[in-house]
Amino acid sequence: MNIETLRLYCRIIQEKSFSKGAAQSGVTQSAASQALRQLEGDLSVELLDRSKRPFGITEEGARFYEACRKMLGEFDQVCTEISHGIGEVHGQVYVAAIYSVGLHQLGAYMQRFRSLYPQARVRLECLHPEKVVQSVLDDTADIGILSYPPRDKALRVVPFKEEPMFFVSHPGHQLAFRHAVRIPDLAGEPFVAFDADLAIRNAIDRVLRKAGVSVDVVMEFDNVESIKEALFIDTWVSILPGSAVHNERAMNTLAVLPFEGERIVRPLGLIHRRDKPLHGGVRRFIELLGRDLD
Repeated sequence: MNIETLRLYCRIIQEKSFSKGAAQSGVTQSAASQALRQLEGDLSVELLDRSKRPFGITEEGARFYEACRKMLGEFDQVCTEISHGIGEVHGQVYVAAIYSVGLHQLGAYMQRFRSLYPQARVRLECLHPEKVVQSVLDDTADIGILSYPPRDKALRVVPFKEEPMFFVSHPGHQLAFRHAVRIPDLAGEPFVAFDADLAIRNAIDRVLRKAGVSVDVVMEFDNVESIKEALFIDTWVSILPGSAVHNERAMNTLAVLPFEGERIVRPLGLIHRRDKPLHGGVRRFIELLGRDLD
């Protein structure tokens, strides 16, 4: 039993695939299978349930994975500090973010991080909110950034910022010529909404219900970019985060107006596993984001 075998085991579990885990470890699939058999023999237990396709993980295998994941995290952190010095930041920071944040807000932070720590890198993946959370829980991402972060005992939530939401429409819409829009003005309007299972959709629906307003939902999407595309081609309306429509507002390709007498915001938060040691690069990136807390 050695460190690389334990690392191989964790990769196989995280990827839910022998071939992908083996490829990440630089070994063949048959070598990976043999190493796992040897590991099970050393422990005198079955870690994987091979009767299922794809394979499952036994109760003992799950406990062993959690112990290995935690141990390897601490081991890698110590190795980095010893090899490069406590004050230096090396390695990669894996970030999973929802599309509207990843595409429109994180670029400047990533450039700033690279200029401050040239030996480190941020690897960003834009995902659906549920997959952002799952990536953090599965340990494929060091941190996740999303709106309306969930409450989960396994996760620590760090507030990022509260982002204003705006009325958005095609420039030719009748409401687009105003300086501001009232929530009651949306009554009966053809509305492009977020998917019903998203937290941001529920938050917007609550605002509309509170005002006694009913809109005509004509389309639903799980991301801001698709909603914007729909607004480009017809005189429909929506409510979107300001950062996601900054360029369209500047170029006047979409009408972006504040709400009169109503401030609608979406909370953005950063999540990471409570039980995962954060190496220097992750801590520094979180600190960089924290400088902009509202």
